[in-house]
Amino acid sequence: MRINPSSSTLFDLSGQCAVVVGGTSGLGREIALGLARAGADVVASARRSDQVNELATAIEAEGRRTLRLTSDVVHRETLEALHTSVLQEFGKVDILVNAAGITARLPTVDCPEEIWQRIFDTNLTGTLRACQIFGQTMLAQGHGSIINIASLSSFVAFHEVAAYGASKAGVAALTRSLAVEFAPRNVRVNAIAPGIFPTALNQELLFTTERGKEEILRTPMARFGRLEEVAGAAVFLASRAASFVTGEILTVDGGYLASGVNQ
Repeated sequence: MRINPSSSTLFDLSGQCAVVVGGTSGLGREIALGLARAGADVVASARRSDQVNELATAIEAEGRRTLRLTSDVVHRETLEALHTSVLQEFGKVDILVNAAGITARLPTVDCPEEIWQRIFDTNLTGTLRACQIFGQTMLAQGHGSIINIASLSSFVAFHEVAAYGASKAGVAALTRSLAVEFAPRNVRVNAIAPGIFPTALNQELLFTTERGKEEILRTPMARFGRLEEVAGAAVFLASRAASFVTGEILTVDGGYLASGVNQ
């Protein structure tokens, strides 16, 4: 079907079913709400039932359908149960967003293997699990859009978060590999690499430390991102507007990666 670039429906996700894994807080929450506001029914799932319920209520307030289901990306059986429930209720999965992630800051030489493995199991292998489980359905359908969450640390080093950076570099590589494998079946796989966004977990660090000051200095737009500024990138990658876009890592960073000397 030929796409009319002037069409007002180019970014319309009406009638589509989106699953956001790890989508009940921070960037994942804003992406889930952004997809709902673009017209999609959205199932946002994570470990905490209170957050799942709160976001489900917000999605329903947008006039969209949802489910209240918890899951944990380190336990494959919970993702399989989520997948089964979504198919029973909606009959398909058009969009998958993998937003679950954890980090730990410590000198790399002192990083215990169990912490390293836990970060990889969540950030990289957890993404793989969801891509395998939901990707099978998308391949059988002959369409779908998978959006992974990479990081600036997929490209550049951040001090004393080597495990996180290595896992997110893996997410970028996995995204490209799956894009190539899934393209013949009309399933697109992309990622978003967010810049510096204050959340409940990191805002004290960003606003009160020298590290936060350096991150502002490195950002040409001279500010941190607002959470809602990631949602548009997700809507684009999920929509018909991106029908020929796959294997891309879309940075939403205020110019951070482009930055050299700023003054």
